[in-house]
This record gives sequence, C-alpha cells and structure tokens, in this order.
Amino acid sequence: MISNQKKGQIWIETVIYTLIAFAMIGLVLAFAKPKIEEIQDKAIIEQSIDVMKDIDATITEIVQGGSGNKRLIELSIKEGILKIDGKNDMLLFELEGKHTYSEPGVEITEGNLKIYTEQKGKLNFVNITRTYENYNITYNEKDSLKSLSKASTSYNLIFSNNGKDDNDKTIIDIGIS
Repeated sequence: MISNQKKGQIWIETVIYTLIAFAMIGLVLAFAKPKIEEIQDKAIIEQSIDVMKDIDATITEIVQGGSGNKRLIELSIKEGILKIDGKNDMLLFELEGKHTYSEPGVEITEGNLKIYTEQKGKLNFVNITRTYENYNITYNEKDSLKSLSKASTSYNLIFSNNGKDDNDKTIIDIGIS
C-alpha cells in the first residue's frame, strides 16, 4: 500500500512540474511573441524603404540614359501594397504593422522619400512616398492608379523612358511583364 502511494505521489509531482513548465513557456511566449513581430515589422519597413530607393535610382538611370531607355526590376512584395499613381506622379508603399517607424502624425524625410506613420489602435500604418514633380509617371502609358499587393511570386516591373510630354516632363512608364 505504501508503494502505491509513492507511485501516485511521483505521478502527481510529474504532472505538477509539467504544468509549471508549460505555464513558464506560455509566459515567455506572451512577452516574446509581440516583440518578435515588432522586430519583423521593422525589418519589412526597412526593406520596403530600400526597394523604394532602388526604384528611384532606376528611374534616375533611365532618365539619364535618354528616351527609349528601359530597365527591368524584379520586385517581391511579402507585405504591404505598392501603388503607382499616374494621376499624381508618385509611388506610394503602404504597410501595416506593430512597429512605430517614426513619430505618429509627423512626416519625416529620408533622401527623396517621405515617410509618414499613422497609429490606429495597436497597429501602425506606414506610408513611404516618392513624388516626381519633374516626371510624368504612367502605368501602361496611362495616367492611372495601379496597386500591387503581396504575392507569392515576384512582379517583373519594366521602367521605360518614353521621351517628353507637352509640358516638357520626361514620361516614365511602368509596366508589368
């Protein structure tokens, strides 16, 4: 009878220790997971800024190369939306996440890019904008709005210098192949 009580006590202790271990793991995950997600969001924002800088450099190259110049960029969007706004001659990258990249409500400038963070609840909406005052940005040779959202495959964007328009602005056409 005493032997059975010891076996029962061992099982109870094992279950209690296992529950304590699971509770400790749960507590660590409760604090660590949001921080990990915030760090991932920060990395995505920084990568998106680099992508916008690469696109801007490509546009500068094709303008310097003259009319008829073309470049291909393979663009992978894992988070966010890239908007090609032909009406306002601008490119806009919108992201949503937990990381506060800049002070909410205050626009900051990084090179030619304007970055604006808007906080809504626990989420932050980050807009990375590049406006082209001296160029006429088009999508498929039309002043229209095109949104490229996250996709499992990469987009092949073709940037073309289509010469000058009536206002003496260089026409930069963006297409997808």
